[in-house]
Amino acid sequence: MTMFQKIPARALTDSVAEQLLEKIEDGMFPRGAKLPTEAVLSEEFGVSRTVIREAIARLKYEGLVESRQGSGVFVTEQAGIRPLRIDYTDVGTLESVLQIVELRRSIEAEVAAQAARRRTDATMANIDAALARIDAEVAAGGDGVDADVGFHRAIAEATGNPYFLKTLAFLSQYLETATRVTRTNEARREDFSRQVREEHQAIVAAIRAGDPDAARNAAQNHMYNAARRLSQLGEDDSAAGHQPAGPSH
Repeated sequence: MTMFQKIPARALTDSVAEQLLEKIEDGMFPRGAKLPTEAVLSEEFGVSRTVIREAIARLKYEGLVESRQGSGVFVTEQAGIRPLRIDYTDVGTLESVLQIVELRRSIEAEVAAQAARRRTDATMANIDAALARIDAEVAAGGDGVDADVGFHRAIAEATGNPYFLKTLAFLSQYLETATRVTRTNEARREDFSRQVREEHQAIVAAIRAGDPDAARNAAQNHMYNAARRLSQLGEDDSAAGHQPAGPSH
């Protein structure tokens, strides 16, 4: 019987990848630089070549290094640009969900303001259709989450800025479960449902009027209230002995 537990290979790979990443970020391996060979790294880290290979494969996947046929592995030119990542395990609590809502609020406010400045008749018609779709989905017995996401996407499309769309799509994936929980509860609570509809209508009216300040305020108000409704649900759930409305893993 051994005294120690074996360290899983994955932990070794994580550790090697993390250290290589630090060296790239610290500039020890600048952009365009060649990494030491597998043999050298294996010796330096005191791990097998397989572990080194897996760690480098991970950095390749992240776009930080690339193999050049017959020459070795090099740090890519875009290695300094870190991808935006939120770990799913970080968003398992009500508090973290509310923090993402806070981040989204600042973006949605600007999105609504730009939509009010730049909307065309065509994008306005899309926003109107997306708003009607929420009611239709709820009337048909759905939770309206997909239509809700579509509504906010239609507003983002009206800005003509693709980065707003990408950022909101990125954040929405972490809020989807929480949104479903609130939506299901909102459907049960008529006052919530009515509030959401009125908040959406206020945003649409301001965009239609071409009033950026009113649109910004309406979007902020909507997101503040969304956070409040989530918090209320969290309190209701904990009072009832349920888990907070965090995303499922």
